[in-house]
Amino acid sequence: MTVHFIGAGPGAADLITVRGRDLLGRCPVCLYAGSIVPPELLGYCPQGARIVDTAPLTLDEIEAEILRAHRAGEDVVRLHSGDLSIWSALAEQLRRLDQLGIPYTLTPGVPAFAAAAAALRRELTVPEVAQSVVLTRVSGRASKMPQSESLEAFAATGATLAIHLAIHVLEQVVARLVPFYGGDCPAAVVVRASWPDERIVRASLGELAAAMAAEPAERTALILVGPALGSADFRDSALYTKGYARRFRPEAAT
Repeated sequence: MTVHFIGAGPGAADLITVRGRDLLGRCPVCLYAGSIVPPELLGYCPQGARIVDTAPLTLDEIEAEILRAHRAGEDVVRLHSGDLSIWSALAEQLRRLDQLGIPYTLTPGVPAFAAAAAALRRELTVPEVAQSVVLTRVSGRASKMPQSESLEAFAATGATLAIHLAIHVLEQVVARLVPFYGGDCPAAVVVRASWPDERIVRASLGELAAAMAAEPAERTALILVGPALGSADFRDSALYTKGYARRFRPEAAT
């Protein structure tokens, strides 16, 4: 018996990986985060599968479901939203499985920031404008931010910021970032990226909160800030430039 943790992707059911879909299709038990995982994904489950929404459950209750399946010799899919590597509450589950001696696998998913960038039709790293993307959030009830990981510290780098789980304090986020990026810096909010009701709000950083005020979002929204979001006057990458020799194009040096 194995527990298969799968990143379900940002929302659209067809953005799950092929591996994730295939695992979902052959496991007799599916534990899914019903508060954010699209129900359409459950259509990949086999006929008669035990499907459990973990949104109202505690960690102890989720463990009990896994132990029940373990005793029955049934493989389990544990379906998380987005990608498993960030803000997935994965670490504490793996710690318990290690203690219980229950094997598991991890299958990555499409992260929300990638879906948001696709919705914006933007590359988040632009030559000589921004070459780093910071995935961050603000302190919340579930967990506080380490003191060294403040918005101000990340903003000082000038990198593209993808700020998760912070739409409820958008005005505070803007106020903290304007001194570093300036009020004219390009910014956007992508609400429910890749879902059928996806919504995009683009504005300068200084006007972003006002732009969102007309139709606020309470959750499942990503804030993106940085000059790469609006830069048009940048040089081409040297990667495909004539004369740029590389492993797969050595003749360019001649």
